[in-house]
Amino acid sequence: MRQQRNVANPAAELILASASAGRAAVLQSAGLSFRKVPAPIDERAIEAEMMRERGDLDAGELATALAVEKAAAVSRLHPQAVVIGADQVMECEGRLFQKPADPAAARAQLHHLRGRTHSLNAGLAVAMNGEAVWRHLDRAWLTVRDFSDAFLEGYVTAEGEALLGCVGAYRIEGQGIQLFSRVAGDHFTIIGLPLLPLLGYLREIGWLQS
Repeated sequence: MRQQRNVANPAAELILASASAGRAAVLQSAGLSFRKVPAPIDERAIEAEMMRERGDLDAGELATALAVEKAAAVSRLHPQAVVIGADQVMECEGRLFQKPADPAAARAQLHHLRGRTHSLNAGLAVAMNGEAVWRHLDRAWLTVRDFSDAFLEGYVTAEGEALLGCVGAYRIEGQGIQLFSRVAGDHFTIIGLPLLPLLGYLREIGWLQS
């Protein structure tokens, strides 16, 4: 889903338009040098506007739109940089989920997911000179096992406020893996940043060595 062909200065700063520790860890593990600059946008206002315009929201379209907005907003502040925007929206049986507001909301969300399959929709964008020049969407499907109430209580207590930074109220790279009976999709997509397509694009524009 490429918009246009741009060439980056290999010396250009790489910026992740996010405060997400998980996404930063993905980039760090790949050996990329970057800094984090959280995007100054109101995600819920953008979502509400899309709902008014369309009357319905596709999880993948919303994730991609938010990724583009994040990347573009930070790129306008740092036009010489290569800016990565990412967002993730969870969908279960037609219902969209965002990050839970508190542990009680996380508990209710996980209770709703119990015994069901949901999708994680990971949108990704790159912006330069204030405009998004590339975007990508990937999906993963996860089936939550029929866990006991006792397991749920123990899990929420053990993870605490760490759950509030995750759209699914779980961290699959930690104890959250115990929630699932089946996972289908790319590991990095589940974490929230489809890494291989991003690395491919950075090589294509000359920021990474091919």
